[in-house]
Amino acid sequence: MSWLPTADADNDLKCPDGVEMVILPRASDIGGFEVRRALPFRSKRMVGPFIFWDQMGPGEFLSGQGIDVRPHPHIGLTTVTYLLNGSVDHRDSLGNDLRIQPGDVNLMTAGAGIVHSERTGQDVRRRPSGLFGVQSWLAQPRSQEDGDPEFTRAPRQDLPTFEEPGLSGRLILGEFLGVRSPVATQWPALYVDACMKPGAKLSIPATTEERAIYTLNGQIEVGGVRFPPQQMLILRPGDDVTVMAHDDARLMLLGGAVMDGPRYIYWNFVSSSKERLAQAKEDWSNRRFPIIPSDANEFIPLPDEPAASG
Repeated sequence: MSWLPTADADNDLKCPDGVEMVILPRASDIGGFEVRRALPFRSKRMVGPFIFWDQMGPGEFLSGQGIDVRPHPHIGLTTVTYLLNGSVDHRDSLGNDLRIQPGDVNLMTAGAGIVHSERTGQDVRRRPSGLFGVQSWLAQPRSQEDGDPEFTRAPRQDLPTFEEPGLSGRLILGEFLGVRSPVATQWPALYVDACMKPGAKLSIPATTEERAIYTLNGQIEVGGVRFPPQQMLILRPGDDVTVMAHDDARLMLLGGAVMDGPRYIYWNFVSSSKERLAQAKEDWSNRRFPIIPSDANEFIPLPDEPAASG
């Protein structure tokens, strides 16, 4: 995805016990498709290893239309693409060429450098289609941010689920409510997709060092305060938190251990070193990144925007 502005904070809201901050995502249009960015935020750069968070859609495309994110590079991060509706065709410089479907977990680890594209399939464009999901980035540990790139895929049927009265969910990463995801990460992470019926409650223990809630739809209540959808609630470390749904709600719980130092971001690059970012910029401008075998005819130049420090 191209660089977008960072999010805003809701400074007028008095946060209840258990909530440290509320982030209002910045909405941007990328070619007729809306993206809401909650991370990075100027005073909250990461939640555990999560350094980037985009809600993609929900959007509708007419026949013949779709997304076309041309080949672009990454370093120092793992992309996590999780769809709720629609599909995206992923191609990368490792030779992967596959379709991302709702509920699957797709981790692309950039390491020293990878290039990928994200497009709506030509067969999908023959009829109207939709797209709704979340794309996030996990910062890689310093010891591995210049390692070899790799791609991991876990189909939805391999992911554990949980169910309680009025509550159901799927564990994407980490451990929650007694179940553990089979998907390995380089840094301790928690990622949960939960659906709640009106009046249902979800208890979030303080066992994960940093946590946040992002409500995709429906109103929730924390500490006696109601929150509308499409906001990110940063939870206070060390506090057990209970979320109650006021209507049908779907939320994502994310977080993990505090990262091993700050990170810097420029465009699609993440690193613990500003010098490494400068080298990545030079390498991309001079076509020194690997190419995508099945998608090598297009190229996104570096943006004019300045880097955003982490």
